[in-house]
Amino acid sequence: MVKTTNFVALLLIVFPPLASAGHMSGMSAEIQNHWIGYLCLAIFVVAMLAVIAEEFIGMRKSKPMLISAGLIWGLIAVLAGQTGNSVEAEHAVRHNLLQYAELMMIMLVVMTYINAMSERQVFKTLQGWLGHRGYSHRHVFWVTGFASFFLSPVLDNLSTALLMGAVVMAVGKGNTRFIALGCLNVILASNAGGVFSPFGDITTLMVWQQQIHSTNGLIDFWTFFHLFPSALVSYLIPAIAMHFAIPGGQIEVPQRLIFMRRGAKRMMFLFLATIFTAVIFQSLLGLPGVIGILTGLSYLQIFGFYLKKTHRNLETLGIDEEQLSVPVPVDGKEPFDIFIVVARAEWDTLLFLYGVLLSVGGLGYLGYLSLASDLMYHNLGPTTTNVYIGLVSSFLENIPTMSAVLAMAPEMASGQWLLVTLTTGIGGSILSIGSAAGIALMGQTKGIYTFFSHLKWTPFILLGYIAAIELHLQLNGGLF
Repeated sequence: MVKTTNFVALLLIVFPPLASAGHMSGMSAEIQNHWIGYLCLAIFVVAMLAVIAEEFIGMRKSKPMLISAGLIWGLIAVLAGQTGNSVEAEHAVRHNLLQYAELMMIMLVVMTYINAMSERQVFKTLQGWLGHRGYSHRHVFWVTGFASFFLSPVLDNLSTALLMGAVVMAVGKGNTRFIALGCLNVILASNAGGVFSPFGDITTLMVWQQQIHSTNGLIDFWTFFHLFPSALVSYLIPAIAMHFAIPGGQIEVPQRLIFMRRGAKRMMFLFLATIFTAVIFQSLLGLPGVIGILTGLSYLQIFGFYLKKTHRNLETLGIDEEQLSVPVPVDGKEPFDIFIVVARAEWDTLLFLYGVLLSVGGLGYLGYLSLASDLMYHNLGPTTTNVYIGLVSSFLENIPTMSAVLAMAPEMASGQWLLVTLTTGIGGSILSIGSAAGIALMGQTKGIYTFFSHLKWTPFILLGYIAAIELHLQLNGGLF
């Protein structure tokens, strides 16, 4: 029995997400050491290894996590049937599904707004504006960096990284050195900016959402902004080091101007109104933020109906888009359709999140909560553990890592919850596979920004990581 417990403890040290648990941890110590429990652990480890190797094997990360979730809960059902816990197991899986459904709805609405603004050419217009400013490569490096840092709290770090990564590649025009450094800069800025807003990252969204299900609460919407100085420092230290490696010279100017389509500015306003509605529902009305988010989706649906009914095509107006030199209030060739926009959401990310949360919840139901909590938070202490968790997120990705922490539900002060939010967010930048933003841009650049081009700058990123933690401990000491 002791040897078995030590084996599990070793796994939890190497792979902290395996220590995840849920609010319902109904299995006894004997069941934890059952062969089905070990098989569930093995399934999750194999699935996570497949996620890490996504760049090399070419298989989307959602596939292994979906089958992992199904197999784990299937095995739990078999075990629960043998031990007479079938009803409890059903309640546990429904609890996990409810948490995922809330998170998925929030993400889906945000992605829908991003895709709608993309359809209105908001982001292409930004690319064209940068190109016509006559900026040098170093100017673009800092403009895209700070734009990423301040956009990611609103757009989320993945959407921001994809947007600004496209800008970097558009203005880089085959300059592989600039594109590699520019994409790394965008990832660092997006991940750093994402930690001081609930909407900046999936992990911060998970922490914010979790306070609805917590008896003591975690951190509210405005408390996240205490992390702003630390997040900024974590970005600036490696960015300043990379500045001197940026190639000189001016960027090429695009051939023609690109203008936003009709209703783009109103759509941006509706997106901000949606976020404000979510904050009102959660902070003032005491309801889940997802209710406000879905209410905000109706704003876009109604406005989209108006755009569809008043559709104005360039061709019907006799205007040649190639010769357009001033903005004209027109739409694309096809009328705006909200359901087409929804269909273009990042479904791989949404399904991956389902697999992670259900797999983690299943392992938690098997009863590894107390073992992991004692091993990590009680023995090492919350500060050391939270710093260590950030380092782990650099190679296990920050989503499953934060999911594990929330599932363990350790008793911590708000300052410690801010610390683990900070470390998992910026810790994902240490390696290219540590965040969804890094993985996405590796695929988008097709071999220009790679794991090894990122690895060259890891020492400076680690320096920023350490400095950010120290600054948080100094500035926010009263929250501990």
